[in-house]
Amino acid sequence: MQRKFLFEIEEYYHVFNRGVERRDVFLNEQDRRRFINLLYLCNSISPVNMREVAVQGDAFAVDRKETIVQIGAYCLMTNHFHLLMREKVENGISVFMKKLGTAYSMYFNTKYSRTGALFERPFKATHASDDRHLKHLYAYIHLNPLSIQNPGWKITDGNALPQISAEKFLREYPHSSYLYYLGNKRNEDVILSTEAFPEYFTKQEDFESLLRDWLQPEFDFNN
Repeated sequence: MQRKFLFEIEEYYHVFNRGVERRDVFLNEQDRRRFINLLYLCNSISPVNMREVAVQGDAFAVDRKETIVQIGAYCLMTNHFHLLMREKVENGISVFMKKLGTAYSMYFNTKYSRTGALFERPFKATHASDDRHLKHLYAYIHLNPLSIQNPGWKITDGNALPQISAEKFLREYPHSSYLYYLGNKRNEDVILSTEAFPEYFTKQEDFESLLRDWLQPEFDFNN
């Protein structure tokens, strides 16, 4: 199914994709680490060069030259992933997603002795056309892992979760940008270009408050 819009420079998008036939695409920590490295490496006008990574010893130490998209948030699940992105150059998101999908699929297929497409095509995307939608995406993307702890739970259902246990789980889930917004410094922070996004979270408490709103039973999801 083709998207009904074209990506526009300086606009914000929620981009996501999952494994074909809903298959798992991240089977262990090594897989997740490779994908997170690729979030950094594929965001470049240059081709991905894993030999350079081997020389540097750290994917995040590689000089990417000029980037083609700006990433504000990310989250890896088991069979899918979410990205919040800003189109930086013409066709930047499309080029980035092609590089990312190709590089990770080659790694995965080689490692697990399989052939064929790994991700659904085309990748999915929605346009965040206003502040309300864009702020919601920060909550939606970062709360997504709670469905691992609570199978069947969805943020859109409006079902409350215990705040303390939910926050504890998210703090211990390393495969998203959640910890960045809590002020925890990690090497993965270089993936993000938060300066290209609105300053919704001038304090850590602003981010925590947004997510807590979505965990409270009295929150009105229709307003």
